[in-house]
Amino acid sequence: MSRNAKIAAGATAAGLVLLIWLPWWVSLLIVLGVPAAYFALDPGQRRRLRQVSRKQLGR
Repeated sequence: MSRNAKIAAGATAAGLVLLIWLPWWVSLLIVLGVPAAYFALDPGQRRRLRQVSRKQLGR
């Protein structure tokens, strides 16, 4: 299973759990808000964020 497939499977599972525990509109805000916040960053900030996450993974 590729890395992107694992991320997609995890996000789907998290989304289903959120739908069960939270009202649907809160889940929708989270699902739409996280990618929107990431893409609101400028390219330099996104690059820095990716580098930090790689360092934490030990790459």
